[in-house]
Amino acid sequence: MRHEFRESGGWRTFLVNLGLVLLGALLFAASFPNLLVVNGIPILGWIAFVPVFWAVHRVSLPASFFFGALYGYTAYGLFNYWLSVFHPLAGLIVGSVYLFYFAVLFPLLKLASILFPRKGYILQWLLWIAYEYLRTLGFLGYPYGISGYSQWQVIPLIQIANIFGVWGVSALLVFFSAYAAAAFKDRPVRAFLKGEWAAGLVWLIALAASLGYGFASRFDYSADDPDTPMIRFALIQHNTDPWRGGIADYRQNYETLKRLSLEAVAAEPKPDLVVWSETAFVPRIYWHTVYRDDPESWQLVKELLAFLETQDIPYIIGNDDARREVNAAGVWDRVDYNAVMLFEGGKNTELYRKLHLVPFTEHFPYEKQLPWVYTALKNADTHFWEKGDTATVFDAAGVKFSTPICFEDIFGYLSRDFVRGGAEIIVNLSNDAWSKSVPAQMQHLSMAVFRAVENSRSMVRSTASGQTCAIDPSGRVLAMAEPFTEAWLTAVVPVITRDTLYTFWGDLWGKLFTAAAAIMLILGIVRSIMRKGRNR
Repeated sequence: MRHEFRESGGWRTFLVNLGLVLLGALLFAASFPNLLVVNGIPILGWIAFVPVFWAVHRVSLPASFFFGALYGYTAYGLFNYWLSVFHPLAGLIVGSVYLFYFAVLFPLLKLASILFPRKGYILQWLLWIAYEYLRTLGFLGYPYGISGYSQWQVIPLIQIANIFGVWGVSALLVFFSAYAAAAFKDRPVRAFLKGEWAAGLVWLIALAASLGYGFASRFDYSADDPDTPMIRFALIQHNTDPWRGGIADYRQNYETLKRLSLEAVAAEPKPDLVVWSETAFVPRIYWHTVYRDDPESWQLVKELLAFLETQDIPYIIGNDDARREVNAAGVWDRVDYNAVMLFEGGKNTELYRKLHLVPFTEHFPYEKQLPWVYTALKNADTHFWEKGDTATVFDAAGVKFSTPICFEDIFGYLSRDFVRGGAEIIVNLSNDAWSKSVPAQMQHLSMAVFRAVENSRSMVRSTASGQTCAIDPSGRVLAMAEPFTEAWLTAVVPVITRDTLYTFWGDLWGKLFTAAAAIMLILGIVRSIMRKGRNR
């Protein structure tokens, strides 16, 4: 073991590799919204993975497991530092998940370098995009940190998302890092460029074409097409975490929501719809209307409904929709859904229930398989919800819209489903107040921007504490309320009905990258086995 360590370069080499991995983690976190630069530093996204790929080339296959685990835990510890505020277990769980992911990915990246000494950077590029796509799927799906999202402010570049989704932007960024690291690997850069000039040229052409497409497709809907229909939203930001406290706090929060709404409605010109954030009103409206088992909560619900009866415009309100249903254990009990309710004339006319729940903190389906995890989550006062089953498209004030709740707007497939169902506007209701962090809220916003671009739809966001804003179909933030303040924001956005190629085929390109990575990896392994057989 010591002899092997000396041959690999000893402590000096280890420290260099360690420095490269830690540098890569720092560049990764800094490219997104962070504590020092609240919008992030997009240019760092183009070089964030150069030290990572370079380290992979330098380390041995066994060592790649360790360095991968280190990178995963460190990168997401720096990037998602605010998760520990969300839930006592959240930071540990996410850090452990990414420790595992990268402990698997790094050896695959190293294997690519071994199987393809000259062209390994191509497989590394494919593997990285495949990893980014695969980790958005299933129970643990978590799109935070997908490299393309670091470019959310580069409006011309991100227009290709309406063709390729975020995967097209990620592909441009990651290829440069893989290519540059390969050039520095073990040969003069000039020699590498001479042998691999064609791939570099294709990348330059793709980058130029993407920017050209972006500049050509940028559009100011209010100035360039005055006939575009427009809709006016009043977005209410009450600046509290609504679930904190008891009935007195819920009442105070309601009074704040009511006051801000009346101010917004009194402004000229008058809004077409008013939007309150995710679970902005805490007492369960349907439950207390039907069962009335808590007099104080029912009194507050009654006051809300009386207020809404006086309003001549629709209100979109986040609330816990509780019903008496057969639960998972087959027993009649109260079942809760994280919901959005449309009120017109004081009547709840339509309902949406959250389809994609937050793992561990809103939903944990493995109670029988992992009872100790389930017990720990319940003991930490986790509020579990049931999933909805319908991608509701609301129709009010002459516009069709859908309402992804909180982190649902970070998943491309869900907004696409809403748009394919007829939604003309995406209305997000979020509560990130628990994070006590502007960078956390900006990271959320940076992903929401892509949902507008992908489907060429306007988006408005009504949040508990930020980032309450309006986004046009090109991904430009048109207006935004000051975070962590009580505020209302009147936002006018265009109503667009044309669909995009992304709307048509969804995350096809993420799937294609995954398939290409698997095929190239398998072919490399088969070729290596055949060569060893011939040599014997």
